[in-house]
Amino acid sequence: MRRASRGKHRRSRFASGRFTRTGTSHQRERTRPPQAPRSPATGRVGARRSRHTKIVAGLVGAVLVAGAAYAATNWLTGLNAGSSAEGQAAAAANLTFAAVASPSASNLLYPGGTGDVVVTITNPNVFPVTVSGVDLPTNTTYATGYTASNLTGSIAGCAAATSDVLWNYASSSSGSVHSLTTALTVAASGTLTVTLTNDASMTTSAPAACEGAYFSMPSLTGVVASGGAATATPSPATDAWTS
Repeated sequence: MRRASRGKHRRSRFASGRFTRTGTSHQRERTRPPQAPRSPATGRVGARRSRHTKIVAGLVGAVLVAGAAYAATNWLTGLNAGSSAEGQAAAAANLTFAAVASPSASNLLYPGGTGDVVVTITNPNVFPVTVSGVDLPTNTTYATGYTASNLTGSIAGCAAATSDVLWNYASSSSGSVHSLTTALTVAASGTLTVTLTNDASMTTSAPAACEGAYFSMPSLTGVVASGGAATATPSPATDAWTS
């Protein structure tokens, strides 16, 4: 039964046209059913050609654009005589020196001795300003004494006429110039707090009413300073004039 069925299957395969016998060698030859011709628009070959065409077209377009851009840079031009532009210099403004209570003075005044002065320097300019010296009033121009560190509560017996507290190294001439040990640079639109070591002095004639007083030092008559690019001095700083 099995052999018969196998024979039937073989005959059916031969009969279907999928295999054919040629000659006596029983050589089998596969026959393929006819296929419809591929359309150039929808077949794989056509699709590949289409993609290839698009790529080539894109490259050609890119080359043309790049060539046009490069060609434009070859259109050289010159500069007309008198061509110019406008700039503007900043205006210089004066510095402001002001008394400040912090940090507090380390060296305190006493009759015949010297003490520290603490000051803030404000620079309103849009550029750094470097201070290298100060101009002092006369040695008979005295400070005013106060009861509080914020310079309030004036002391009647320790006024500017009688305190005998003055800038150290001041002379009989107003405007004497005294150079700082180290130049101080105040940042643009910045402030710098400086302790001027032992730059105040008290004569031996200072009244007892000035004991423990806080002093508003006499106004400086000038400053030696210049504006321009410079590295700002870190705040707070310590400096002095020594002659």
